[in-house]
Formats: sequence, C-alpha cells, structure tokens
Amino acid sequence: MNYLLALDQGTSSSRSIVFDGQGRIVAMAQQEFRQIYPQPGWVEHDPRELWRTQLATAKEALAKAKLTAKDISSIGITNQRETTVVWNRRTGEPIYNAIVWQDRRAEPTCAAMRDQGLEPLFRERTGLIIDAYFSGTKLKWILDHVPGARDAARRGELAFGTVDTWLMWHLTGGQLHATDVSNASRTLLLNVHTNTWDDELLRLLDVPREMLPQVLPSSHVFGHTEAGLLGASLPIGGVAGDQQSALFGQACFRAGLAKNTYGTGCFMLMHTGHDFQQSANGLITTSAAQSTATPEFALEGSVFIGGAVVQWLRDGLQAIKGSGEVQQLAESVPDSGGVMFVPAFTGMGAPYWKADARGAIVGLTRGSTVGHIARAALESIAFQSAALLTAMSRDAVAAGGAPVSELRVDGGACVNDLLMQFQADLLGIPVVRPKVIETTALGAAYLAGLSSGVYNNLDELAAQWQVERRFHPVMPRVRAEELMQRWEHAVRQATLE
Repeated sequence: MNYLLALDQGTSSSRSIVFDGQGRIVAMAQQEFRQIYPQPGWVEHDPRELWRTQLATAKEALAKAKLTAKDISSIGITNQRETTVVWNRRTGEPIYNAIVWQDRRAEPTCAAMRDQGLEPLFRERTGLIIDAYFSGTKLKWILDHVPGARDAARRGELAFGTVDTWLMWHLTGGQLHATDVSNASRTLLLNVHTNTWDDELLRLLDVPREMLPQVLPSSHVFGHTEAGLLGASLPIGGVAGDQQSALFGQACFRAGLAKNTYGTGCFMLMHTGHDFQQSANGLITTSAAQSTATPEFALEGSVFIGGAVVQWLRDGLQAIKGSGEVQQLAESVPDSGGVMFVPAFTGMGAPYWKADARGAIVGLTRGSTVGHIARAALESIAFQSAALLTAMSRDAVAAGGAPVSELRVDGGACVNDLLMQFQADLLGIPVVRPKVIETTALGAAYLAGLSSGVYNNLDELAAQWQVERRFHPVMPRVRAEELMQRWEHAVRQATLE
C-alpha cells in the first residue's frame, strides 16, 4: 500500500492527513494557533508556531494511522496563500512576524501604485490586481520598516517565502529555498507567462532578487526532509496554494472545469487550460497547480463572507447555539419569505469589488421570523457564488469556450444539503459533492503521488475522483432569474452612497 502525507497549513490551524493510494483518509490531526492583531486591519502569525504545529500534527497523524515515515511514499504541502515570511538564512529566525493574507497595512502602497497607473502592467504580467491581499506589497512593508532589512536582503542574508517555502526550509534543515508556481503567482512579482521573477516588478516594489526562492512545478521532487524529524528522510513531492490545490484535488485538470470551496469565505476557480485569460467581469487570473513546466491558468473569484455568516448568526445575533443548527432553523420555514441578507460585513469581493458595502437585511415584514433570516443568511452564500459563476461563464464564452456545465464543491459548508440544492437551483446546472471533501489536502497528496510514481498520470487521478451526491436543479429558470434580480437589487441597497 502506498501512503501519502499531506501537510495542510491553514489560516487558523495546521493539519496533517494521511491518505492511502486510493485517496481515502487514513488519519488526521489538527492544531490551532494564535491570531495576532497588533492594530485594526493588521493580522499576523508567529512563523515558529506555524512550523511547530505543522510538525506536531504530522507526527500525530502518522501515530494515529499506526504508520512510520518508512510507510510514506511522499509528502505534499498546501498552505494559506499570500502570507509573507522573511527570515535570516544563517539562523533560520524570522525578522518579523508572518504578515497574513487578510492584512491590509500595505493599502497606502497599493493606492500610490494605482495612482501611478501601474495596474495594467501588473495585470498583464501577473494576472492580479494591485491589492494589499498579495505578498509583494507585504514584503515591501517588511523591508521598509525593519531596520537594515533591505541592505541585508541585498547582501543575500535574508530569505523571503510564502508559508510553503518556510515549511520546506525547516523540513530540509535549511537546504531548500523553493516554492511552486501556484504560490509564486500570488506575490505580484512573478511573470506568469514565463514562470520567472519579473525584474521590472521587483524594481517597482524595491525587492532584491537575492531573497527570492526558486520557482518549480507544483508536482516535483523539491527536496528531502531531514531524517530526524519524522523518523526517515522523505521526498517533498508536491506543493500548491490551498485554492489551486483544491482545484487539483477536485480533478479539475482541463479548461471549463470549476470548483467552489465553501469555507469562512468562498473561493471559486475555473481551469482555463494553457490560455492566459483576463477577466472582463471582476475576476483575477492565477496560475493553476502544474504537473509540468508548461504554464496552466485558472480564473478565480472570492466571496469574503461565506460560512462566516453562520458564525455571525451564532455569535452576533445569537440565533443558534452551534453552527450545525442552522439547517434545521432554515428548514423551519418553506422559503425566506422575501427576506434578502447581504453579508457585506467587510465590503464585497468578486465580482462586485465594493469596499464600502456593508451588511444589510432587506424585505422584512411583520411576518418575518428568525427562521426566515437564517434561511436568507444561508441562501446569501449561494447567491454570492451564483454571481461568481455567472461572471466566470461570461468570461469563458467571451474566450470562445463553453459556459460551466457543472460545479464541483468542497469545504465545510458543502455538507449542508439545503444550501447545495439551492445553489444548483440558482445556477441551473448540477452541483457535485465528492466522497472526499478534504480536497485541499487531497490535491497536495495527488501532486506528491504523481511525482513519486504512486500515480502514473492525470487520467488515473480523474478516474479515482468519486461523487458522493449530485444535486440537480429543480426550480424553474424563470423563478431562479427573478431571485437573482432581487439579489442584485439587495446588493445595490447594501452600498451606502
């Protein structure tokens, strides 16, 4: 039996999962770590804690599976993207906390660059918009604010990396300074057409090339772990940022296949093959996880508040005691009774990009109950995702492709049958839930399995992907279109202008 170990380093916890050769979960371990908020809009992690918790869960998962490192064919890594770490090459110590992807401190830098008219250049080279979300402006902030950092970087004394790079450095005892294309494509520094660091973009952000990691395909033997860490030296055979890893774990290997991850937010990606496609509908272009050196791309859209709206029902409104109660409360009414809930607690992401939007509940009557609000909250996740998929299909058709014909789903909220059925009804296409919904970790395991010979090719992986349930649309299209129009009207009301 071939076993694969996936390290899944997320925003709030580190997890490790052991998969067997058929992609089934054998054992799992998870540890949460501290969230650090030095001031409003700033979010940091202690990089040493990320490493400690990740290593501890790897050991725990192996122990739970009753396996030793010698039973593992390869390690795959998937990680929170854009989170930025800078450390001293000699000591391995970080020079500052990790600046997390959610952190907004670099917005003044971004605003200045947009004012200089640089956005079209960055979009063409990187596929991204200029935003504080991405790593490059976070890195610039560290170099600008830690005394002596930029000079030390120019002397080759400092290393930069996203979380995958930081973990690989420690797994190999400082022997490996590398990343994969999917993580590198989130930095604002990579030319995604050539998969190389771009000198002009480095100059504009004043980032010394000496501190950057080597960029490799996502399925590749990056290096080998130190034998003392897990009990044997293991190949690191796959690396991808979490959303691209989930796309791979969903077997979306060819143009037109799309997945949506229902987590705290929602992340929808559609594979576009080898075509670099700029969106005309508010999406970004990103590098997909790659099993070869040839660039592959995806369109991506993000919903800021997905499952987090259920947390607000629990913690803010105190309408439920546990998140698991939301479906029962929502099913206590036959529909939302005309109530629309726009959960724009932190503005709205793609395809709207309305930073000044705020949460709104509209359509209330004397007959409205907490059940109607709960149902509207749940439905808001589907409405936002439907707006994303409509934008994606428009882009696909404009590029000469076909609209998306089915949506593969994963993430915690995809277990909610009411939500998934409503999603299918709004979209008018099947929503497909796989047997393994831990597809982020599964994608990393698949990438590692490909490079280590556990799997021969992508066709073998595509054949292994199994459906747990397929939700077919039953709502008349006229009704679905009417609901989407009412949703768009509610979104306009949520923008305070």
